Amino acid sequence: MSIFHACDIRGIAGTELTDEVAVRIARAVGVKLSGRQVVVGGDIRLSTPRLQQIMIDGLVRSGCQVINIGTVATPVFYFAQKITGATGGVMVTASHNPAAYNGFKLVLEAQPVSEADIAEIAGLARRNIGVEKSGALQELPVIEDYLAYTAGQAKPGNMKIVIDAGNGATAGIAPALYRQAGFEVIELFCEPDGNFPNRPPNPALPENLAALREKVLETGAALGIAFDGDGDRVGFVDETGRAVDNDDILVLLARNYLEQQAGPIIYDAKCSMVVPEQIAAAGGRPVMARAGHTFSKSAFLREQALFAGEISGHFFFSELGYDDGMFAGLKICEYLAAHGPLAALIDEIPNYLLTPEVRVRYEAADKEAVLAEVAERLKHLTPNLIDGVRIEFDDGWGMIRASVTEPLFTLRFEAKSPERLRAIANLLLAALPDRVKTRVLAQLPEM
Repeated sequence: MSIFHACDIRGIAGTELTDEVAVRIARAVGVKLSGRQVVVGGDIRLSTPRLQQIMIDGLVRSGCQVINIGTVATPVFYFAQKITGATGGVMVTASHNPAAYNGFKLVLEAQPVSEADIAEIAGLARRNIGVEKSGALQELPVIEDYLAYTAGQAKPGNMKIVIDAGNGATAGIAPALYRQAGFEVIELFCEPDGNFPNRPPNPALPENLAALREKVLETGAALGIAFDGDGDRVGFVDETGRAVDNDDILVLLARNYLEQQAGPIIYDAKCSMVVPEQIAAAGGRPVMARAGHTFSKSAFLREQALFAGEISGHFFFSELGYDDGMFAGLKICEYLAAHGPLAALIDEIPNYLLTPEVRVRYEAADKEAVLAEVAERLKHLTPNLIDGVRIEFDDGWGMIRASVTEPLFTLRFEAKSPERLRAIANLLLAALPDRVKTRVLAQLPEM
């Protein structure tokens, strides 16, 4: 499987992403950024220090003015770019992927990195093309500045919260941020450990939040907040110990902004249809984007949106200009302080029958061909192709898409009655090629 994806570069460190491959990638990125100021940071994965040094060395030898900000969470990396004015950046991280993975998140200009950019870097790396120029290296600590700035962008609070860093890059940052903002913080898994010994680093999956749910109930906290490996994704647990769908969190955050002014709100194609309905009801203009960090950010910037969100837990904020899982938690706390407990707020949001994401592992290289076959078989329904294949009706929808970060398909279905949920699911399932259909059916929840 290729390590070059739509939004970033990511693979198993040491086997897919070897030192030799990393050197070639550093040279290729150096071609794109030679002569520019470039911020470089890295998360807490065991392979990160080596890969970070390879990237720094390659960029300096390519003529870049490198600013090394050390070991940080990804939102701190984005903050560093903002305050330095750097036009380029490389964050060494595999985000929410398991411990064996690592990779590079890239910023090449003001706009998010594109699929064409990644393809160009892949081509340069394969041919081992680089430039040889003299650059420079500067060390710049930024965490304290990030804490002061970010805490100052949200209203202070005093509620009791549980912070679950999942032993990731937010372990030493998120507790300090929330305490600086006035909260009583109970720490869970806040010791950095690149092995992620206590839970997988993806907080969007409810099964990964079991310990947080228990800690919230045990301590009587107002909510629990969990982060992924690098801090740009977030998940929530309400005061009853219930893991909260990010569809609902997106609705609450959208309302928070729309109480101040009307404007566009971005949501991703996997979201419940409740999300655009509630955005519109609150006076906003809902805009669908393809799921994936760079696609959501592109729509966020293009529409000059107040806010953007994905059910994966990425949330983008107009006052920051980037996504920040830690700041998302602050904004939810701000909303709760004004409107009451999280459980009651979630319960009053309308809900239809919505399946969880069905994640089907698929290692073959023909995912796009599979989607093309599905689209062709459903062409009489005029599918929405913004992100995979999505069929839409007045009373529901279904979709299949290829993950941009993992070797899998994801499927999701929603409808206003059980009968329509099964009917819509059956329409899409019938269009799947046999080589995929069997795997999907084996993992599909009861409907």
